[in-house]
Amino acid sequence: MVQVEVVSREDYLSFIKTQSLGNFMQYPSWGDLKTEWKNDLLGWFDAEGRMVGCALVLYRKLPGMNKYLAYIPRGPVIDWTTKELKEMFEPLFDYLRQKNVFSVKMEPPVTRAKWKTPTIKKFLKEIRQHNLKGKTLRDVGPDELDGHAEYIQQELNAMGWRRKESEGGFSAIQPQYVFRLPLKDRSLDDIFAGFHTNWRRNVRKSEKQGVEVSEGEEKDLKEFYDLLKVTAERDQFAVRGFSYFERMYKELKKEDPNRIRLYMARYEGKLLASTIATYSNGHTWYLYGASGNEMREKMPNHAIQWKMIQDAHAMGAHTYDFRGISHTLDESNPLYGLLRFKLGFGGEACELIGEWDYPLQPLLHWAFDMYMKKR
Repeated sequence: MVQVEVVSREDYLSFIKTQSLGNFMQYPSWGDLKTEWKNDLLGWFDAEGRMVGCALVLYRKLPGMNKYLAYIPRGPVIDWTTKELKEMFEPLFDYLRQKNVFSVKMEPPVTRAKWKTPTIKKFLKEIRQHNLKGKTLRDVGPDELDGHAEYIQQELNAMGWRRKESEGGFSAIQPQYVFRLPLKDRSLDDIFAGFHTNWRRNVRKSEKQGVEVSEGEEKDLKEFYDLLKVTAERDQFAVRGFSYFERMYKELKKEDPNRIRLYMARYEGKLLASTIATYSNGHTWYLYGASGNEMREKMPNHAIQWKMIQDAHAMGAHTYDFRGISHTLDESNPLYGLLRFKLGFGGEACELIGEWDYPLQPLLHWAFDMYMKKR
């Protein structure tokens, strides 16, 4: 019988560092960053007392009630290949009930399907040729389809988990569709050769025109943030306060010097683009990006991505993750630009199995869900 209990930070870190599905959002530092949530570091233990799984669980209290929503971002980190998934979750539910949790939300780190760049480009050509409308990645046969991921969804449904339908490939919290560039067993020359011709030209053009990309320090965060506000105004998205990024940098850096890196692309001292990347378990993620409205013809965004990919490769990462994309293949859709830019780097679009909810107290879960939909 598997048991779930709170573990020390040291034991948690020792375990998750060895897990292929471990990611930065399941590390203790991510819980330290989320000060508006309480958190637990949980471990799964088998009958012999061996740790076989872990999860960073975040808790948010309902206003005026001693009830909590539990959230497991990109987790839990368990053996998702097991045929005994129910045995993994029952002790988790027992533990969370004792914490007055009324509903559990998770985003399993399980990939359902992959579409390689040539496959997507071929279908985009057909879309243009036949003037097709409203097409998405789901209309294209994937290059890889994981049958076990289908089994996992079947078992979660049978347990009472319910998948939250996303809009345009985006859930309320983490994207269901991401774009990844495989690095394993590939040289930098091979990776660069896989870029679209125009992307290679843009990287070279940026270098020739004198754009310099370097790693920033904590003192450079304010400059990054000022540029992020410019980007947010241009692209019309909300941005967190500066203190969030300060805290992120400090907490992740404290846990591991390589956990987070700040990049600055400058031309004659002027900041044109800036990004934040995070690294764990052989996986590098492009987390935040900012770019100015001036001198965009110098292609700083291409240059800074190439630098991050090179650094990921140098650290031994097997994957460079551009993170969220929309599943739309309609070039008239504003969200298509997310895919277009990332597609030029020659990776693959990946569909995860998405966001799942488990109501430990169904009536309260329903009321909370209705409240969130009306907000």
